[in-house]
Amino acid sequence: MIDIHSHILPGVDDGARTMQDSVDMAKQAVSEGVHTIIATPHHMNGKYENVKSDILPLVNEVNDVLKKEHIDLAVLPGQECRIYGEMIEDYHNGKLLTLNKYSAYIFVEFPSSSVPRYADRLFYEMQNEGLIPVIVHPERNSELIERPDKLYNLVKNGAATQLTASSLTGYFGKNIQKFSQQLIEANLTHFIASDAHNIHNRSFKMEEAMDTLEKKYGIDMIYYFTENAELLIEGKNIYKEIPEKIKKRKFLGIF
Repeated sequence: MIDIHSHILPGVDDGARTMQDSVDMAKQAVSEGVHTIIATPHHMNGKYENVKSDILPLVNEVNDVLKKEHIDLAVLPGQECRIYGEMIEDYHNGKLLTLNKYSAYIFVEFPSSSVPRYADRLFYEMQNEGLIPVIVHPERNSELIERPDKLYNLVKNGAATQLTASSLTGYFGKNIQKFSQQLIEANLTHFIASDAHNIHNRSFKMEEAMDTLEKKYGIDMIYYFTENAELLIEGKNIYKEIPEKIKKRKFLGIF
């Protein structure tokens, strides 16, 4: 398996604090069947700034340590960037990092409770520059839960999205789990990744998520998500089904 979203780099954000934490996370990832992982430290979220030139050498350092420890995990460079208006400018300035450095895919994180009004325009401009925005954990965004048509429009216009394994397995609660299922069923998500921060309360859950997927949707859905992760790191076009709108169910005649 390939895990495209993790906070395995030591000492740069709210993920691994030390190199030993990184090693422990790597061991847990391998135990769940992960052989390749993208390190995606937070950037521009109001607390952390991790530019491309800082991330790349640290990824090399972690890979060197894992090799010495005989841990069979390849760490690739990436970044989890909170949306802001100057993203394209900073991409050209060399501050932003696409996933696996050479692909066109770039993580975009929304604030947890809202979607900025300029998101549509920014995504349009990003795609004109050859970038493909990948919205991380949309299932945990309260505005998208309330107004799923916003996500539908972004996906219809070319954005991709990434669900969190722990959301699908219920660790963030029943409502987020249900919304995650709705996103899968409406073809509104394209990747499942761990967003792992540590081995304790924010761990991988990738194996469990794949088991959940297979039981509910069958083996083909596992192939869909695992192959998309492979295509992403190879910089190729991912599989996309035609997105559908999520129908909000009425309850006793009330929305």
